Amino acid sequence: MSTSLSEINVVPLVDVMLVLLIIFMVAAPMMTQGMAVNLPKATTATNVQAPPIYVTVPLSFQKDRRVQIGDEWIGVDVLPERVKQALLERTDKSLYLRGDGDVAFKEIVFVFDKLQAAGIQKIGVVTTPLGTKK
Repeated sequence: MSTSLSEINVVPLVDVMLVLLIIFMVAAPMMTQGMAVNLPKATTATNVQAPPIYVTVPLSFQKDRRVQIGDEWIGVDVLPERVKQALLERTDKSLYLRGDGDVAFKEIVFVFDKLQAAGIQKIGVVTTPLGTKK
């Protein structure tokens, strides 16, 4: 006569859950980092005090014509509309433009024109102070 075992073995479940917890603990800080941009250096660069809106022009802009507003990738053709939406509730109609140091100046000017078409009053250019590392 055999008896059935009515208990569930939870040890394998706990092992799997601990492995998943470790994976998420390691992966979470990597998900919150921004895009790496090689900023140009300037002697008069200062730190930004207000919570800014950043428009980032990466090195890949020359190929795919895409920029980044915050964490969102968008095509440069819809940039004016997205910037208008981002600044809709703000009284200060300014933002900051981050461009990779290796992007051609004509590409940065092209993005400037798109931002001015959106009605931006002030466009700050983000740089890195001389003497600092990347």
